[in-house]
Amino acid sequence: MAVSVSLTRFAGDLRMANRATGTIQSYVASARRFEEFLGHDLAEASQESVRRWVDVLREQAIGASRLGQHYAALKFLYARTLGQPEKVAWITIPRAKAPLPSILARVEIQRLLAGFTNAKYRMFFTLIYATGLRISEASLLETSDIDAMQQVIHVRNGKGGKDRLVPMSGKLYGLLRAYYKHEQPPKPWLFASKSGKPITLETARRALLCASAVSGIGKVVNPHLLRHAFASHLLESGTDLRKIQIILGHESIQSTQIYTQVVPSQIAAVRSPLEDLPE
Repeated sequence: MAVSVSLTRFAGDLRMANRATGTIQSYVASARRFEEFLGHDLAEASQESVRRWVDVLREQAIGASRLGQHYAALKFLYARTLGQPEKVAWITIPRAKAPLPSILARVEIQRLLAGFTNAKYRMFFTLIYATGLRISEASLLETSDIDAMQQVIHVRNGKGGKDRLVPMSGKLYGLLRAYYKHEQPPKPWLFASKSGKPITLETARRALLCASAVSGIGKVVNPHLLRHAFASHLLESGTDLRKIQIILGHESIQSTQIYTQVVPSQIAAVRSPLEDLPE
């Protein structure tokens, strides 16, 4: 089935709205599935057709988060691209209950980073732990983003297309200089693949999985766990929650407050009332 005019416009509107590449791909794929279900252009769907499609989605074994993506795609498509908001006004996007993030201890971070056999990937994930960057943000860093004078790293086009600054310690800067001198990646990238393009996320994730296996920490580690560790370790050290929010690039302080629930040392330090009972 050829790509319809509605799908083409939909993708263009998502880009204009500055949605992340992954979001655009997910939304367009969802809309394409609906169009295949309809058998005709999306603009010609009735509200009843939309309701039948939603019933099909609800019958599938998918989580609330993925279901919410399908619903959000429908609402953007009809309310904004096609100008037919009445067809989706009744849809309520389900809220997925966010699980508490798993937190790696400092000693586990140390063992994990020692598990890398490739210097480039060790430096890449050291940087993520040291700054709290998302893997996609770290992969697109250029050498010009490293500001040694101000001791910060410029993050360009982060989530939501926003720029921000993250702190760069003297230790991190020293490691980056040593890495760059040894690796000499092709300009302008700080981390590049053999093709001269930015580092491939899938390859980086595989390297991280191998390192976690070699480290013997007994946990399957993904890049976001290093971001979580960065935030929780800052909080453990007494860093203000508002500063952590800004560094992480969270839109709302509520996204950052989840770390107040998972700092092990602070929780362990709470004195149990059992201790005060007489023997």
